[in-house]
Amino acid sequence: QVQLVESGGGLVQAGGSLRLSCAASGRTFGGYNMGWFRQAPAKEREFVANIHWSGAYTNYADSVKGRFTISRDNAKNTVYLQMNSLKSEDTAVYYCAAAETSLLSTLSQRYKYWGQGTQVTVSS
Repeated sequence: QVQLVESGGGLVQAGGSLRLSCAASGRTFGGYNMGWFRQAPAKEREFVANIHWSGAYTNYADSVKGRFTISRDNAKNTVYLQMNSLKSEDTAVYYCAAAETSLLSTLSQRYKYWGQGTQVTVSS
């Protein structure tokens, strides 16, 4: 079992920045590929970014590429999402998730463990 707890969400003006954190506890964090997903009101959950357990590989949704950066610190059992140049359309609940699969995936069903989510609201 892996428990995930997100933090760092809040209200920010368009053009601003936030850094989300996801702290993991339980089984060895370093063995999991990690992802960030988000869900806006009345919309389906969508992929935002993921990172290989080694930290060597990352993927981003086109909508956030160049603005968001995912990173991880395996010594601290934490994955981060640095969000810059935020837009109103980034408003959503952001979830981190852990996958046991060896290959990085953008599919939410590949992720076994999920956090409770943290709200990000961008005002225009």
